[in-house]
Amino acid sequence: MSAPSLQRRAYRLIILLGLVSLFGDISYEGVRGVTGPYLALLGASAVAVGLVAGLGEFAGYALRTASGYLADRLRLHWLLTVVGYGLIATLPLLALVHRWELAAALIVLERLGKALRTPSRDAILSHAASQVGRGKGFGIHEALDQLGALIGPVIFAVALTFDGEAGYRLGFGLLTIPAILAIVILVLAWRQEPEPESLESVTPRVNRPTEASGSRRLSGPFWRYTLFTALTTLGFVPFALLSYHVEQTGRFSPPLIPLLYAVAMGVDGGIALIAGWGYDRFGLRTLAAVPICIALGTAAALQSTTGFIITGVVVWGIAMGLVETTMRAAVGELSAPSARGLAYGVFNTVFGTAWLAGGAVLGYLYEQLGSRGTIGATLVLEIAALLLFWGLGVARAHASYRAQSVS
Repeated sequence: MSAPSLQRRAYRLIILLGLVSLFGDISYEGVRGVTGPYLALLGASAVAVGLVAGLGEFAGYALRTASGYLADRLRLHWLLTVVGYGLIATLPLLALVHRWELAAALIVLERLGKALRTPSRDAILSHAASQVGRGKGFGIHEALDQLGALIGPVIFAVALTFDGEAGYRLGFGLLTIPAILAIVILVLAWRQEPEPESLESVTPRVNRPTEASGSRRLSGPFWRYTLFTALTTLGFVPFALLSYHVEQTGRFSPPLIPLLYAVAMGVDGGIALIAGWGYDRFGLRTLAAVPICIALGTAAALQSTTGFIITGVVVWGIAMGLVETTMRAAVGELSAPSARGLAYGVFNTVFGTAWLAGGAVLGYLYEQLGSRGTIGATLVLEIAALLLFWGLGVARAHASYRAQSVS
């Protein structure tokens, strides 16, 4: 099959998966911003809200290695992706429950769906992106994904103009439409491209390792890269902590704080295409910007003046765009096609565990030492990450590994 035909197929699959993520994000990003207040409205304590949030995020990341391995072993990438997205349908059901325990179960169940779908979806996406440039492919996907992250909270903001539970229930009910659209488009993509690995295996252009096609061994450069990612993520202050600080400063009224998150998501989506181009052109050297952006964004956002806070949120969004695009794209080049699901599962599990651990530690430091202590810890971790990046030769190892595709 000719290269232009393969590229058309690849772009079609990337766009379809991007639309799936767009509608999926409308559903679950719309809910994420209101789960705490809604659980409290149903009678949950602050401890219960924190436990549900932590359990959901942990489940959403910790099980990804297992789901990725299962997808590779049994060749179930499409099935696990469909089942995972299907569990988004639990979120509209929140409109029907009246006990916080049932609401919590539905929220955690959707996060389990994310653990099922993410490694398989990213593996499928990496096969298609090998035809057009992995940075570009993941950049297009991330841009569409973040568009959904913007639309979801807006839908809920409109629904919450109704008072009390009625507004919440209307918002959850409206999410039924994008949840259904996500599944319909995903099944269409599956039918049109049932064997996405063929997009990668039939062309000598792809960036793939020289291991035997049946190998499920993860490479040394992959582990170096994952170690750098873990250390970087430990110092990445979660937006929940940033928004908590912003509320404490009193510089923004409560309705304006979600708009700051929308700004960050908009910057994330906007930077994704630029980040993807930079990755395809310069490789992992572009990732040196991530620790720098995290450090600068945190230092600015945790100040007490409006200008610094807005600047910090924008830089935080840039860092997130780099992470969601370049970091995901690199996994596809640092793993054999037969181990792609496992690679994304391991990577996401490490990333999620580091994110949760870092958030907990940085939150504790903020409570004990204030914003200055948190900024100091972030600076130390991100400087250490940069030293590790150059000391382990992460970019050089990636460049050498990537060059095997043309040798």
